[in-house]
Amino acid sequence: MWPNTSETQELLAGAGKGEPAAVNELFERHRTGIRNMVQARMDQKLARRVDASDVVQDVLLEASQRLADYLRDPKLPFGLWLRQMAHDRIIDLHRRHRVARRRSLDREQQRPAVGHGDKSSLELAAQLRDPEVTPAAATLRKELHERFVEAIDRLEDEDREIILMRHFEQLSNSQAAELLGLSQPAAGMRHLRALRRLREILGETAQDASGIV
Repeated sequence: MWPNTSETQELLAGAGKGEPAAVNELFERHRTGIRNMVQARMDQKLARRVDASDVVQDVLLEASQRLADYLRDPKLPFGLWLRQMAHDRIIDLHRRHRVARRRSLDREQQRPAVGHGDKSSLELAAQLRDPEVTPAAATLRKELHERFVEAIDRLEDEDREIILMRHFEQLSNSQAAELLGLSQPAAGMRHLRALRRLREILGETAQDASGIV
């Protein structure tokens, strides 16, 4: 989802030589990763007013304007550089909309936008994906989705962040470690801890549901 292959390096080299086709291909290869990152972190109230596609386009525009500076001093892998830019823009959007509307978007936890083609999140939520879904299966899928989103909201901030990184953005452990300023073993342990806590919360909600008569 965040390509970091020899092809990306070749495209960066072409971009450094001023080849427009290389620049265009470079950004297109990373569009999906940016979109998933934006959708995973936009507050639901903000998402109703701001189209994720517009945010992605703004990020790519900013990236094209700053590309020459990046090529001179690439402190991060290209995909993570784009991801950080998108993260900063989401923070800025929430801040500006809070001020403009005089209302706090911070009262609600930022919920991952599950259901936008993110197969890893659907698998993590154990949703049914039969091509022909019966009414009973559709109801169960909706209940599982709601339980999963609620469980994500109940995680501590650092646990929620690494779950979003690993399962919604599909970052590798090394990429998450670099962004979080952790060693790879420490990032792996945080991920495992977050998964354990997520399973515990999902188990609690399942027991609560089964206790309802």
